[in-house]
Amino acid sequence: MSEVRYPFTAIVGMADLRLGLLLNAVSPAVGGVLVRGEKGTAKSTMVRALAGLLPAIAVVADCRFACDPAAPDPQCPDGPHADLESRERPSQLVELPVGVAEDRIVGSLDLERALAEGVKAYEPGLLAKAHRGVLYIDEVNLLQDHVVDLLLDAAAMGRSYVEREGVSVRHAARFLLVGTMNPEEGELRPQLLDRFGLTVEIAATRDPAERAEVVRRRLAYDADPAGFAERFAAEERALAEHITVARDLLPKVELTDVALRQITAVCAAFEVDGLRADIVMARTAVALAAWAGRTEVLEEDVRKAAQLALPHRRRRNPFDAPGLDEEQLDRTLEEHAQPDEPEPEGDGPEDDGGGPDGGGDGGPGDGGPDGGGAPEPADGGAPEASAPEDAEAPGPQPVPAQHPSPARESTPVAAGDPYRTRLFTVQGTGHGAQGRRSPAETTGGHTIRARRPQGTLSRLHLTATLQAAAPHQVARGRAGRALVLHKDDFREQVRQGRESNLVLFVVDASGSMAARQRMAAVKGAVLSLLMDAYQRRDKIGMITFRGADAELALPPTSSVEVGAARLETLPTGGRTPLAAGLLRAHEVLRVERLRDPNRRPLLVVVTDGRATGGRDALARSQRAAALFAAQGTASVVLDCESGPVRLGLARTLAGLLGGSAVSLDELRAEGVASLVRANRSTTSIRKAA
Repeated sequence: MSEVRYPFTAIVGMADLRLGLLLNAVSPAVGGVLVRGEKGTAKSTMVRALAGLLPAIAVVADCRFACDPAAPDPQCPDGPHADLESRERPSQLVELPVGVAEDRIVGSLDLERALAEGVKAYEPGLLAKAHRGVLYIDEVNLLQDHVVDLLLDAAAMGRSYVEREGVSVRHAARFLLVGTMNPEEGELRPQLLDRFGLTVEIAATRDPAERAEVVRRRLAYDADPAGFAERFAAEERALAEHITVARDLLPKVELTDVALRQITAVCAAFEVDGLRADIVMARTAVALAAWAGRTEVLEEDVRKAAQLALPHRRRRNPFDAPGLDEEQLDRTLEEHAQPDEPEPEGDGPEDDGGGPDGGGDGGPGDGGPDGGGAPEPADGGAPEASAPEDAEAPGPQPVPAQHPSPARESTPVAAGDPYRTRLFTVQGTGHGAQGRRSPAETTGGHTIRARRPQGTLSRLHLTATLQAAAPHQVARGRAGRALVLHKDDFREQVRQGRESNLVLFVVDASGSMAARQRMAAVKGAVLSLLMDAYQRRDKIGMITFRGADAELALPPTSSVEVGAARLETLPTGGRTPLAAGLLRAHEVLRVERLRDPNRRPLLVVVTDGRATGGRDALARSQRAAALFAAQGTASVVLDCESGPVRLGLARTLAGLLGGSAVSLDELRAEGVASLVRANRSTTSIRKAA
């Protein structure tokens, strides 16, 4: 692959992304950019191209942590810097892979040398390398939680801390954070989302001419990278010079009181949490003015700053799409466009009334006896219109059917409001990706035991290591205080935390569920469980069954937003092929076990337990349920049966699955926790080979 970067100025379109990156190049204090967009839109190409435009930085010679000669870090592991010889080098663009290990991020300690020789042997990580540069994370929404925690700490404090077995290392880690993501693959944790100063939504252009130009330039670059870069060299130099000029102008830009009031009014009007949005908007508006070559922030700068800094901070729940109401933004800016004026002194506003009591003069529209106006209602509402005496009274209006026929498809029903559900877990200890649902051996959590290292030693269990080495000290000829350690003596910690699971929903959309009020409650319950899966970092999938067959409405994914959208448009009606739904779920889980054997599934069946369509429909569904019990798949049945006569079919199904049954009312009640605990003893979970 060529080392020649694709030129920044050669990228077609994407004006907002271009502007967001350039503003951060002018003022890194803005806080970085989160780029949201569909795959194949050159997100990564543009971010990597930015590095070639950043001005060079001065660093202390031979310092691995890029200390500034003008203000070296007093805690730098390579310090103290007595000799402040400096040199210039390009700003670094450091890429953080999705599957990166913790030691690669913060650096690693040579624990064997630390124990045997008593020295601190520290190898810097990616955070040290990114100091005073750009830290780029592709697919940032797929990062594991413990990696996100490290980034949050570094972004909040501007320092990286390494604390291992009594050895402490810390160094500066201030960087421009740039992340790209495809929202279809899942959203970011709110804490990390708020750390990005700006966000930009991008999509591929639908203009054939622009698309053709994109393809033309890419083919030219692939054929001759150096020659293609040379074509845009003059534009690249001009843009880099523009960044330098704007940086020099930045301290001279004035943020007026009017502009500051507009910024705070906009943040208050859109009800963003905290004050970080106000600060980011102010910094962005100043950077916009500097980029435009002005020394004063204008209303247009505030407007653009709001469009870049607020959309991702307005989400109230995981299913809200980021965005701004442009009309509300315009109204707020207009209301606060002028400086506050003191109220005039006097007895108060002049009275427009014509009479001594402030009443009207009886003119038209006054509502008086001669005014000819309609009397105003006592409650201040609009006056009621009187129907002509000879007008026909409206006839009876048709009432929509409350219980559509099972054989007829009904229009989609809106979901009820989501609510907090109780926790459902998978029994036993897993080894899946770190999350917040079921117990598992993870890189975080508390230490439960020690074992021989599996690969590179990273989490030393000191006590177990000393116990393993102690019996052999005499035979090894120990002299002095230092221990004589062999490689076989070392033990590592085994920690227990929580993992994320695959939550597979099997939703009954047949006619027996089609009563609108009941289906709204069912959809609200599933939406609540989807939100719970989002918060616990699970993957989700959704199967619906109705009519003659079952459909995989949502293949397993990390995007609960897509699941919520599919649920919202789910139609109902037809027969109830329960067996088909269960068999389809069984096949989906079989494939997922092959793809990710460490991720344990949790089956959630949403049904009233009825089965119709075909011969022996109920018996076939019961045989299908027995397949999950034989494999030990954790399961929960959300019992949607209602009415005065209840057959208890859903609870029978739960018993055949080897899981528990929970009614819609119990889903949000405190009693669900005891129900789950009571049924855990009947759920046997084992890892699929």
